[in-house]
Amino acid sequence: MQLSEILGPGAVRSLGQVTSKKRLFQELADLAHAEYRLNASEVLDALQERESLGPTGVGQGVALPHARLHGLDRVVGLFLRLDKPLDFDAVDRKPVDLVFALLAPESGGVDHLKALALVSRTLRDSDLRAKLRANDSPTALHAVLAAAQGIKAA
Repeated sequence: MQLSEILGPGAVRSLGQVTSKKRLFQELADLAHAEYRLNASEVLDALQERESLGPTGVGQGVALPHARLHGLDRVVGLFLRLDKPLDFDAVDRKPVDLVFALLAPESGGVDHLKALALVSRTLRDSDLRAKLRANDSPTALHAVLAAAQGIKAA
């Protein structure tokens, strides 16, 4: 599995300011609708439900929200770069400015876990995070993420 297989070029955005987790999840839901034609309300509900189980801020300014959705046939990704970091209750208590969300089929357990591990390994790379923070063009952000696929993939 490679990032380019789960992250469409149109599923990447740079946002000026998001004022809350709920607003961030709404942005992700709207992006999922625009790029993958998913029901935005279902995506929003699924992301909020998963987040209620425990925060998905993994540290170093990175969050990996994820959820399972009925009717989805493969794992898909969404990426947001925030100009202003958002408090996300991350494990290191640092605000988040890089958000990679994963949406998976309800029955896609193994693929969901593989995708989550791939994204997690990839975003642990401090040089990659610096490149993402240095760009605000969605095209450039997608290119950086797609190019990283061979670096950390298992």
